[in-house]
Amino acid sequence: MAGSTHLVTNQVPPLVGYDVFSADRALAAAVERHLEPELREEVLGELSALGRTSGSAQVQEWGAQANENPPRLRTHDRYGHRIDEVEFHPAWHRLLGKGVSAGLTAAWGRPAGHLRRAAAFVVWTQVEAGNGCPLSMTHAAVPALRADPDLAAEWEPRLTSMIYDRELRPAHLKAGALFGMAMTEKQGGSDVRANTTVARPLAEAGTYELTGHKWFCSAPMSDGFLVLAQAPEGLTCFLVPRVLPDGTRNVFRLQRLKDKLGNRSNASAEVEFDGTWARRVGEEGRGVRTIIEMVAATRLDCVLGSAGLMRQAVAQAVHHCTHREAFGGKLVDKPLMRNVLADLAIESEAATTLALRLAAACDDGGEQERALLRIAVPAAKYWVTKRCPAVAVEAAECLGGNGYVEESGMPRLVRESPLNSIWEGAGNVQALDVLRALRREPGALDAYLREVGQARGADHRLDGAIKNLLTELADLDGVEGRARRLAERLALVLQGSLLVRFAPPEVADAFCAARLGGDGGAAFGTLPHTLDLASVVERARPEHDPAS
Repeated sequence: MAGSTHLVTNQVPPLVGYDVFSADRALAAAVERHLEPELREEVLGELSALGRTSGSAQVQEWGAQANENPPRLRTHDRYGHRIDEVEFHPAWHRLLGKGVSAGLTAAWGRPAGHLRRAAAFVVWTQVEAGNGCPLSMTHAAVPALRADPDLAAEWEPRLTSMIYDRELRPAHLKAGALFGMAMTEKQGGSDVRANTTVARPLAEAGTYELTGHKWFCSAPMSDGFLVLAQAPEGLTCFLVPRVLPDGTRNVFRLQRLKDKLGNRSNASAEVEFDGTWARRVGEEGRGVRTIIEMVAATRLDCVLGSAGLMRQAVAQAVHHCTHREAFGGKLVDKPLMRNVLADLAIESEAATTLALRLAAACDDGGEQERALLRIAVPAAKYWVTKRCPAVAVEAAECLGGNGYVEESGMPRLVRESPLNSIWEGAGNVQALDVLRALRREPGALDAYLREVGQARGADHRLDGAIKNLLTELADLDGVEGRARRLAERLALVLQGSLLVRFAPPEVADAFCAARLGGDGGAAFGTLPHTLDLASVVERARPEHDPAS
C-alpha cells in the first residue's frame, strides 16, 4: 500500500462564521461611546446583525466572486443599438442589495444616522470594498442636492431608501435609486476648474444640454450623476439622470471601463456627453461650492473604508498567528511577531477611533463640530489612507508565503489599499485643504485645539506633541512645502488624544510611545519591548466574540 505523501497539518482555518462588528472591540466601543443610551440596544443589534452577515461564509464567498468576475462593458445590443450598459456578476448585485438594505445610504434621516452608517461602512468594507463606491456616492449626493429644495424633495427619498432596484428605468418608477458622479476630465484631474464640458441652457428653466467628456465616472450604472460643466456664468453642478422621465435613455456614452489596480468589482468609466439632458443644481458659477459637502462626505468615507481594510488585514494576521505553529509554539506567542501584530493593531485602532469620532461630529451638527470637521477630515483623509497600504502589506507578510496567494484574500486587500488615498483628492490635495482651513477659517483650528486639549496632562508624550504642533503652526513661512508634515502631525495628535481618553491604557501607551514619543522605528514591529503588547494583540483578536 502506498504511503501518504500529502498529510495536511498546521493549516489555519478560514476566518468565517463570526460577528465582524462585535469582534472588533475598538469599533464596538467607539459606537457605544458616541450613542445616546436610548439608541444603544437598537443600533448595536442592527450592527451585530450586519456583522454576522458580513462574517458568514456565504457573503464572504460573494465578495470573492464579485472580485474575481469584474464588470463588462456592453456598448451595443445584438441588433446594433447603442445601450451603454455594464454587466455585473450576480454576486455584485447581492452585495449591493445587502449594503442598501443595511442603511449604507440612509444616514441623513435616522437618529445617530452618520455614526451607525459609519460603523456599518467599516464592517461592510471588509466583505468587498468595491460596492462601497456606489453606496458612498449615493450617500454623499444628498447634501449637494439640498442646494435645490425641489430636487432634494424629489430625489432624497429615493437615495435614502433601503430598497435596491437594479433596473434602468425612470427614477420616479423606482423604490430606490443610486447616484454616481463625473467630475474630472483628461486635462484637469483634481483641477476641476479646468473642465471643458459645456452646458448650454435649454428653454425650460434650470435645464441644459451637456457636451464633453469625463475621464472618471464612478458607478456608471447608477440612476443619476452629479456632473460639473461650464455654464455661461462659470463652473456649475448638474444632475444627469441615466433614464429620462419618458423612459428614453439619456445620452450617456460609455467609452471604456478603467482597468484598475484594485477595486475590480466596481466599474469606473470614461463617458461622453453629446446633447445630454441635465438639470442645474445650485447657482450657475457656484459648482464647487455646491458639491463641497458631497466632497466632505466622500472623503470621510475614504477614512472609513481605509479603517475597514486595515481592520480586516489585522484580523486576518492575528487570526493566522493565533493558529499557526512554528519553531515550537504559536506564532502569536513569539515576542517579535507579537510586536509586529501589536504595532499593526494600534494603527488600526487609531484609524477606527478617529473615523468614528468624525462620524459622530456629523450627527452633532453644531458649529464647534462643523469647524472641527473642516480641518480634521482632510487631515484624517491624508494620514489614515496613507497608512492603509503599509498595514495591508505588513499584515500579508505575517501570513508568510500564504499571504502572497490569492486564496488567502490578502492580495485583494493589498491591491485595494492605495485606492482611498488617491480617490476624492490625493495626498497633496488634502494637505493643501488643511492649509486652506487654517487660513480661511480660524474657528477650525480653535475647534481642533479644544478637542485635543481634552487629553492634556494625561500623557507627557502627547503634551510634548501638542507643544511641537503649536510651534509648527506659529511658523507659517513656506508652509506649503511643509503641508504634508503638518497634516500628518494634526492627524497623529488627534489620534493620540482620542486614544489617551478612550482606549485601554496599553493601547494608548503603545501609540504615544511609538507615534508621538519617537520610541518606535520606521517599520512595524519596532515598539518598545517593555510595553504590554500581549494585551494589545489580544484586544485585536477577531474570535473574542464569535457568532453562534
